[in-house]
Amino acid sequence: MKKDLIQSILNLVGSPGYHPLNKSEMARALNVPSKERAAFRNALNELLANGSLVAGKKSRFRSPSKALDEAALTGRIEFSRDRKKKSAFFIPDNAEAHEVFRDMARPKVFIPGRFTSTALDGDLVAVRLQKSEPRRERRELNRQGRESRHHDDAYTARVVEILERKNTTIVGKFYSQGTRATVVPGDGRLPTSFRLLEVLPGAEKGDVVIAEFAGWKDPNSIPSAVMTRVLGPEDAPGVDMLSIIHRYGLPVEFPDPVLHEAELIDELVSDEEIERREDWRDREVFTIDPADAKDFDDAICVTEKAGGNWELAVHIADVAHYVKPKTAIDGEARKRGNSVYLADRVIPMLPEKLSNGVCSLKPNVERLTHAAILEFDSKGKVTGSRFVSAVIRSQHRYSYEEAFERMQFDETKVNAIEDEKEKKLVKHLKRAWHLASMLREKRIAEGSLDLDFPEVRVILDEKGRAVDVTKSIYDESHQLIEEFMLAANEAVAYEIKKAQTASIYRVHEDPDETKLQEFAELARSFGHQVGDVTHRPELQKLLSNVKGTIEEPGVKLALLKSLRRAEYSVEPAGHYGLSKMNYTHFTSPIRRYADLVVHRVLRRILSHRNEPTAPGRPDAVPPLAGMADIAKHISRTERIAADAEMETKKLKLIEYLEHVLSKDRDASFEATIHEVRPVGAFCELDDLMIKGMIRRDDLPSRHEYFFDRARDEFRSRAGGPRLAAGTRLSVRIHRVNRSRGFVDFVPAMDAQELEW
Repeated sequence: MKKDLIQSILNLVGSPGYHPLNKSEMARALNVPSKERAAFRNALNELLANGSLVAGKKSRFRSPSKALDEAALTGRIEFSRDRKKKSAFFIPDNAEAHEVFRDMARPKVFIPGRFTSTALDGDLVAVRLQKSEPRRERRELNRQGRESRHHDDAYTARVVEILERKNTTIVGKFYSQGTRATVVPGDGRLPTSFRLLEVLPGAEKGDVVIAEFAGWKDPNSIPSAVMTRVLGPEDAPGVDMLSIIHRYGLPVEFPDPVLHEAELIDELVSDEEIERREDWRDREVFTIDPADAKDFDDAICVTEKAGGNWELAVHIADVAHYVKPKTAIDGEARKRGNSVYLADRVIPMLPEKLSNGVCSLKPNVERLTHAAILEFDSKGKVTGSRFVSAVIRSQHRYSYEEAFERMQFDETKVNAIEDEKEKKLVKHLKRAWHLASMLREKRIAEGSLDLDFPEVRVILDEKGRAVDVTKSIYDESHQLIEEFMLAANEAVAYEIKKAQTASIYRVHEDPDETKLQEFAELARSFGHQVGDVTHRPELQKLLSNVKGTIEEPGVKLALLKSLRRAEYSVEPAGHYGLSKMNYTHFTSPIRRYADLVVHRVLRRILSHRNEPTAPGRPDAVPPLAGMADIAKHISRTERIAADAEMETKKLKLIEYLEHVLSKDRDASFEATIHEVRPVGAFCELDDLMIKGMIRRDDLPSRHEYFFDRARDEFRSRAGGPRLAAGTRLSVRIHRVNRSRGFVDFVPAMDAQELEW
C-alpha cells in the first residue's frame, strides 16, 4: 500500500499543470480513504525526507526545481549549538561547481530544521538546493544569530543522503526509567537524546557515559546508540576533562606498535652522525620556552657581524632523522596531526620518548637539529640564508619569565653578574632582542597585524580542580622568539617555493569585508575612531589605538573572529595576518605534522643540490595530491584541537568562578559589555577574560529597565546606568552552570560609576 501511495503522489506532483497542494487537498485529489490517511502521511514524510518532495509556502508540496535537482552537492553539515533550533548550515566540498556559491566569500547555505533529515553534526551529506521561503526561513535565520548574516539567503538546502558519519561517539548523561534508557549528549549540536540499545552493568542514573551511534532511520524518531563506557558521576574528579577528550575523539594512548618503535630509538648520537653535521656544540645556543614545557623544539643563537650586520641561527629539533615515513610512529603522528594542549594535560603528537626525550633540545646534552642560518643587514633585511643539518648542546634553558627579567638588566647589573657563562648569556639575550625588535618593527611597518594579547591560565589542584588563575603577558621574551620563528618559517617557504616542489604552506586568506565592517562597528562602540578597516593601514591604526586600553583583548579577539581561519594548503597563497607572500610551518616538528613534512621536503631539496650536511638518501615525500590530502587532514585536526583546548579552558574558568562563589558571594569584578541583545548584555571580566551574560530578567526591578531596540541597549526609567556595548561596570557572579557552560552576572549597583 505504501509503495502504491508513494507512486501515486509522485505521479500527481509530476503531472502537467500540477499546482502545489497541501496535505488535505492532495489526499482529496488522490481519493485517499480515511482508513489509509495514516499511511498517506507516512508516504509524504518519506518523500520529504529523501528530497523527492519540497514543502513550499503554506505547506504545499511540489517537486524540487529541475534546475537545482540535476545534481546533489556534497559537503559537511554544521548544526547550531542550541539543540532547540535544530537548523544547520551546509558547507560544500565543491563550491566552485555551482554558480550559487561563486560570489560567496564563505560558501554556506542554511538548512531549515525540517530539512536536516537524520544528519548529525559534521556528517558528510548530499543536499539539493531550493529557493528559500523568505518569511519562514528568515525567522529561523534570525534565531540562529549573528553568524547567519554571512551566507546567501536566496537558497536553502535539503539533506537527501548521509554519505559519511563524522563521529559516532556520543558523550552525555545516562537516564533510565523502567525499560527505557537514554543518553543526553553534552554537545548541543547533537539530537536531544539517543535511545540506548545496550547499557553497561554498574551505570547509575546521571552518570556521564560514552556511547557509540547505532543508527537513525526516521527523522521523526530518536536515534539509537550502544553504551560502551561509564566515566562516572559528573562531579567526580577528571570526568569533565575525559568527557571533552572523548567527545572530540582525541586519542588517549599510543598503540603498542608505536611505543615499541619509540623504545628502539637510541638516545645517544653516533660519532658518524655528528661527523656528517655542522657542529654547534661550543656555540652559545639556548632555548626560551614556557616554564612548564618539556618539549623544547627550537633554540637560537644570534651573532653581531661587522658593519652592523647580523647572523641568526634558528635550530629546530631534527624529528625527521628519527621519524621515518611509513613507520608506525609516522602513521600515528599523521593521524593525530598535532599535539593538543588541554587545561590539565598535553596529548602529544609523538610518544614521550621522542617529544620529551631524544628530540627535545634539553640543555647540556647533544641533540640533532635542522637549522636555518639567516643573514641580515643593519636594517633587518634578509641578505642570505642557508639550511644545514647540525648538532648542538644547548647552553641554557630559559623560561619566558626568566628571559624577560634578564632582558631588563641595565649594563651595570649585567657587569655585576659573577658567573661568566651567565653574564655572556644575558648579553646574548639583550643582543638577540636588539635584532628581534628591529625585525618586529619592520614587519609591522610592512603591514603585519599586531594581534598579541595576554593569556589567562587556570591553576589546578592535585585533583584537577580550578583554584586560581594567572595572566601571562605577551612581553619581549615572547616577541623575541616569535620574530625569529617567523623569519625561519618565511625563509624555508621561500626556499621550497623556488625549488618548485610539492609541499605544505601555511595560508591565511583575505577576510570577508562584511565581517570586517561588523568588527568596525564593535570597535566604534568602545569610542574609537574607526576608518575603512578593509584597508590594512586603517586596521593597523585601530590596533595601535587600542594598545594598552582595557578593551584591547576584547577588540583583538573580535578582530580574530572576523578574519578567516589560517589553514594548510599546497598553494603558497600568502598570509594576510602576517602580510607575507611566503609562509610555512617549519619550527615545531615535535608538535605539528606539517612541520615534519616540510623538514622532509627541505632535506630532499638540499640533497638534490648535494649540500655538505644533507642526507645522502633523503626520505620520500608525497606527490602533490598526497600533500593536498595531508594539508586537508591536518587543517581539520588543528581545528578540532583548538576547539577542544578552548572548551577545556572555558570549563576550568567557569569552575574557578564556582570556587570564588563558594568562598565569597559578594566578590565583584570589573567587566566590559561587548554586545547587547533583548535577552541581555554579553560581557567579559577585564582581568580574567571570562565571558558571561547580564540577563534582562536579573536586572534590578527598581530601575525599571527596558530594551531600546533603536540603540541596542538597556535603559532605565529610574536613572540607573544604561547597559550598552562599550560600557564598563562592576559585576557580581549571580549563577554558574558548569554543565551548560555559562555564567550569569548582575551589576554591583551600589555607588556605581561607569567609564566610557
